[in-house]
Amino acid sequence: MAVPKRKMSRSNTRTRRSSWKAKLPELQTIRVQGREVRVPRHLVKAYKAGAIEIED
Repeated sequence: MAVPKRKMSRSNTRTRRSSWKAKLPELQTIRVQGREVRVPRHLVKAYKAGAIEIED
C-alpha cells in the first residue's frame, strides 16, 4: 500500500475518499427449485449448483 510522504489536509482527504461511488450489483432473475429469484450476476452459477441456499 502506498504511504503518503507528508500530511494531507483534512479537506483533501475527504475529497479523495468521496471521489468514488459504489454501484449496486446487477441482478439477474433465475429459476431455482421452482421459484424465481433475483441474484447478483456473479453468483448465478453458485445458486444453480446449490452451493448457496435461497433465504426466505
